[in-house]
This record gives sequence, structure tokens and C-alpha cells, in this order.
Amino acid sequence: MKSLLLLTLLGLALPAWADRLPLPSDTPASFKSECGSCHLAYPPALLSAADWRRTMNSLGEHFGTEAEPAPAQKKEIAAFLERHAGQGGKLGNAGEPPRISKTARFVRKHDEIPARFWHDPRIKSAANCEACHTHAADGRFSEHDIAIPELRE
Repeated sequence: MKSLLLLTLLGLALPAWADRLPLPSDTPASFKSECGSCHLAYPPALLSAADWRRTMNSLGEHFGTEAEPAPAQKKEIAAFLERHAGQGGKLGNAGEPPRISKTARFVRKHDEIPARFWHDPRIKSAANCEACHTHAADGRFSEHDIAIPELRE
């Protein structure tokens, strides 16, 4: 009976844990400074290793910006991202170039959000996690930590 209760409680807690993606303890400072200088330093688990490799190999033209770090930093960041990458089968195809917002996981988690929200000037795009996820910088993406800005009509 106790084990059934424990399994039930664990089952209730798992969805909350699934939306916690804190940066690993071995996160290099170069990742935070380079990747976090223009946008949220996205948790590595949000893309597969193959998608991170493609992203790192195209930093000369990174979504309209030259974002190439020094060679040693690039190597360190790439190794970190691949080491902590998510499972491609669970995430789904990220497109070309890889975008977190194109993965099946992202689309499934955001299917209730009307497209007009992504164009609101305060949100700007689906890539701006921090616009709604109040604890995104800490790797917390739970639906309990969301504050969706009211749209102006």
C-alpha cells in the first residue's frame, strides 16, 4: 500500500520536474557570457546534440548576427552543449537552422498560445522565453511560473 501511494505521489510530481532544466553544474563561464550576451543562455536539453552541432557550426551567421566566439571558447561551449543535449527523439526536428521553437516538444507545450502573441512587441518572438516564463533564467519552465502579458488590442 505504501509503495502504491509513493508511486502515485511521484507520478504527480514528475510533470513539474519535467519542466525544470537548470544549467548543469559544469556550465562553463564562456557559455553564459557568449550565449547569454544576446539572449537567454538556453538549457542544453532543449536541443539534440546534432542540432547543437549545426548551431555551433553556423555562428558566423547566427540568426542575422555574427556570433563566432574565440576558438577555445567555441570548443568548450560545443562540448558542453553536446554533453548535456536533449534526446532528439523526444524533442523532434528543430528545422534548419535549428530552432528550439520548431521542435515538437516546444510546439506541443505552446499549442494554446495564439500566433499573435509572438508578434507582440513585448514578446517579440517564440524564442524570448523570459517574456512569459518568469524563471526561465533558472531553467524553470513550469506552467505554474508563467505570466503571459495581456495583449493590447
